[in-house]
Amino acid sequence: MRTFNKYISLNLSNVFCCCSKRYSSHFVYHPEKTSVALGKTSKKNMYQAINSAMDVVLNSDPNSVVFGEDVGFGGVFRCTSGLRERYGKDRVFNTPLCEQGIVGFGIGLAVAGTTAIAEIQFADYMYPAFDQLVNEAAKYRYRSGNLFDCGKLTVRTPCSAVGHGALYHSQSPESFYAHSPGLKIVIPRSAQTAKGLLLSCIRDQNPCIFFEPKIMYRIAVDDVPDDEYELPLGKADVLVKGSDITLIGWGTQVHVLLEVSEIANKDYGISCEVIDLATILPWDKKTVATSVKKTGRVIISHEAPLTGGFGAEIAASIQEECFLYLESPIRRVTGYDTPFPHVFEKFYLPNKWKCLQAVKELVNY
Repeated sequence: MRTFNKYISLNLSNVFCCCSKRYSSHFVYHPEKTSVALGKTSKKNMYQAINSAMDVVLNSDPNSVVFGEDVGFGGVFRCTSGLRERYGKDRVFNTPLCEQGIVGFGIGLAVAGTTAIAEIQFADYMYPAFDQLVNEAAKYRYRSGNLFDCGKLTVRTPCSAVGHGALYHSQSPESFYAHSPGLKIVIPRSAQTAKGLLLSCIRDQNPCIFFEPKIMYRIAVDDVPDDEYELPLGKADVLVKGSDITLIGWGTQVHVLLEVSEIANKDYGISCEVIDLATILPWDKKTVATSVKKTGRVIISHEAPLTGGFGAEIAASIQEECFLYLESPIRRVTGYDTPFPHVFEKFYLPNKWKCLQAVKELVNY
């Protein structure tokens, strides 16, 4: 039954992801600024930027492979389109419908020295591989006293709301894996950052989980450098400088907060500082603390449920580091403590109006 349901979902995903007229986004995408320092660029959406990153690796590293369910055919979201044709079925290949097998196989490849890029078709289906990721990949270096490691493993997976994915295709499980030292967890906000961060993950000496907000695969379009480039892991980006309140998010939620910042400034004269955390583990405490000490107020927003969400960890650290600087309580604007709904998705998501209301309440606290 699970196999049947999953492939029905796969086919539906092709329908709702490939249709250029069907966008159910709850945000306005803010394109990245183009920099001359990036060199020659091309317009790419997020899935094309991710494809470009894997193409760079496969072309430059003959000991690299890409594998997962249907990746040989391009994958549900087309992220691996054309790679098997260019590099052969021995380097870009399909796997059985078995997430624990995919990750376990990737660990074995990485331990043996192969650059392993594994795709889990949806983040919602990565839980069967939880033991492999948390008990094996994360601890391999530690338990061997650094004699062995699986740092050449990168696991890519689509995550978060897509507009109509319901409970099995909309989850944001980053906090589960953030509790496991030894992993690095990254979530890009754009096409441009997706390529640079993915290349950094693949080349990092630790196993990485790369969560890709699926709703942005086609909506997110930027000027993406044609050549390879890396963006630093563990470094947050201050996208908008402000003085009254700090807004922290990652992935899709960054764009929600950017819109909130614009509305707050225009309609209420509130100056918001917007931070994209980008790397969930290890996260950039210094950048966050510096901002909160300046503004005295902070909102953390994510799509995952409130209880145990990664926003709780950020809030605890802010309380420890910035307590005497705070002008109001730390506020989290998140999903609810329920399974992700279908018809009620628009009520579940932490949209711009919920975040804007929180901004007004904290500034007037």
